[in-house]
Amino acid sequence: MSAGQKPLFVIQSRYNRWMNHNLYTVCETVPDEQRKRDMGAFFRSIHGTLNHLLLGDRLWMARFTGTEFPVESLDQELYGEFDALWQARTETDAAIRAWIDALEETDLDCIIAFQAVVTQRTHRFRLVDALLHFFHHQTHHRGQVTTLLSQLGLDFGTTDMMWMPGIEITADGDSTNYTMPVGTIP
Repeated sequence: MSAGQKPLFVIQSRYNRWMNHNLYTVCETVPDEQRKRDMGAFFRSIHGTLNHLLLGDRLWMARFTGTEFPVESLDQELYGEFDALWQARTETDAAIRAWIDALEETDLDCIIAFQAVVTQRTHRFRLVDALLHFFHHQTHHRGQVTTLLSQLGLDFGTTDMMWMPGIEITADGDSTNYTMPVGTIP
């Protein structure tokens, strides 16, 4: 029996929040100058990549919710100070989780339309497909951050979603996150 697609996005929103917290905790230990140093990444630095991730998430959330989030460019710096960036990241992750939790399964078939920053054209997608992109985009750029942290010799811990607290089914068939019915295969 299928539980629908929403439980997968609930898990993704929790993974997003968990991984962002873990990475920011490690990044906090990196001196500001080193965190902002151009290391040859697409968004140059750890700080630049974290800024892009936040910008992307806020831009997509605006598209999903029909609100405005004006963007000059995809490498626009939203926050120059790490503490402010982390605070904004935490708030955005909470908003993502709350919005995903409030979705109905039928919402996933809705069509969203938006003007893309890169193409300057209007595009239309099913919400389910846009959400897949949204969460894959996060994972892609967090992978870049973990590479940069590795180059600095820092241990950021496991990034595998399977080791996120609360996702494993216990011996009695229960799960601490209650996001998927027992026996459901995603």
